[in-house]
Amino acid sequence: MGPMTSEPLSPLQLSLPAGAGRRVLVTGATGYVGGRLIPELLASGFTVRATARNVENLSQRPWAGSVETAQADLQDGEQVRAAMQDVHTVLYLVHSMGSGPDFMERESAMARTVAQAAAEAGVHQIVFLGGLHPDKPLEELSDHMRSREQVSRILLAGEVPTLVFEAGVIIGSGSVSFEMIRHLAERLPVMPGPSWLANSIEPIAIRDVLYYLAHACALQEPVNRAFDIGCGQAQSFATMLTEYADVAGLSPRKVYALPIPAQQLSGFWIGVVTPIPRGIAMPLSASMAEDAVSEEHDIAELIPDPPEGLTGFREACRRAIERQRTGTVDQTWDDDVLATMALDPAEPLPSDPEWAGNTVFTDVRERDGEAPPEAVWRVVESIGGQNGWYSAPVLWRIRGLMDQMMGGYGLARGRRDAQQLRVNDYVDWWRVEKIEPGRSVTLRAEMRAGGRAWLQFSVEGRDGGGSRLRQRAVFFPSGLAGRAYWRAIQPFHALVFPTMAKNIMAAAAPQPSRP
Repeated sequence: MGPMTSEPLSPLQLSLPAGAGRRVLVTGATGYVGGRLIPELLASGFTVRATARNVENLSQRPWAGSVETAQADLQDGEQVRAAMQDVHTVLYLVHSMGSGPDFMERESAMARTVAQAAAEAGVHQIVFLGGLHPDKPLEELSDHMRSREQVSRILLAGEVPTLVFEAGVIIGSGSVSFEMIRHLAERLPVMPGPSWLANSIEPIAIRDVLYYLAHACALQEPVNRAFDIGCGQAQSFATMLTEYADVAGLSPRKVYALPIPAQQLSGFWIGVVTPIPRGIAMPLSASMAEDAVSEEHDIAELIPDPPEGLTGFREACRRAIERQRTGTVDQTWDDDVLATMALDPAEPLPSDPEWAGNTVFTDVRERDGEAPPEAVWRVVESIGGQNGWYSAPVLWRIRGLMDQMMGGYGLARGRRDAQQLRVNDYVDWWRVEKIEPGRSVTLRAEMRAGGRAWLQFSVEGRDGGGSRLRQRAVFFPSGLAGRAYWRAIQPFHALVFPTMAKNIMAAAAPQPSRP
């Protein structure tokens, strides 16, 4: 399928030189970098061909209708050659977080296959995103970094010129390294950790990584060289944790690098404290045991710095968490909304791993009934105030008193109108954030809690008559206190929310006529 004319999918609006109409092949299109790079390339005028071992995995991406697709396992030379036909530049963005000699040999074998297929297909340029690491013998690097360096050397020695970008920690929602920073900082006010917390790291924002990758596809002459890329400011991993906490509005974090260099123990620590799978945490922690600081900035002679300058760590963090910190529940929790919006590439995407992004706790209840949707909606729209919350009034009063004792509104405000709601109306300690009359209402909590909370109701008709009510409570915890708060109130939710749904449907049900 060829590219389709559509609105730009990218907010970066890169200004690329002539030749941007070239066909580029993106391997790793389902990955973190590849999935964010494709909208940039499309918006900049490239013809994009995306590969995957199963092209069905590409069908749900927002850019799926605007790219060519090719099924290719990078270990299959015939499939790779077919995917590279009529391609000017190949973006090699495939790398797994494995370990052991089999993993490294498999990665090297794929690199050799790609290099040979590119030469046979007449590709002009390969662009590889490698890893920033110390200048020391290959055997002294971690398995993770040694594998990336071996791939880099194989490609650079091939017939097709290869431009290698060696990057350190990439900062953006969904990046494994950034998610480790996020989850550690949000969970632990005091962090004793392995010795590598004191290592020097030079981060780079995902926006700048995409900038370099896209511009590499538009170079007038092929290049065969490796370049360091970063933000220009090295800092310790411990400082990254404390600065993230400051940007995210958390309380100051205390980080202590202990003399514990063991890689296995470090990976175990990450796997226990964060939701990152241990199979990823282990090799990640091993690579963190090495400094990652750029030794040159020669890339500026080939690709000038972005017009606004390279993005610093704090600004990159701000971009990564901005939507989750200030957005509505629909912007931050609903994948359908995220899939259709032009997002900053630092922000989360629906295709990111489940453990990526801000921690979200939810409580969802559904209830079917015979009452028509309009009758159920009348009850939903009148909830709160003097009409009450249709469940455990004593518990609601206790929670309201607790909120007032902490300086909140509690149940004292009531409602503006007993029957109708409009945007920005208050309903006890809630505020109407969004309403679709007859269909749904989203209430944002203004109570004192360890995070941000919403309560959403939606009503829809059922085939054959009757209706379905859906209740959804969403909570974004702030730090350890927020997580503790959610755990503490879960037993009350188990009592309040099912009863609420049941009583709302009962109140909407037709009353039997009296004789």
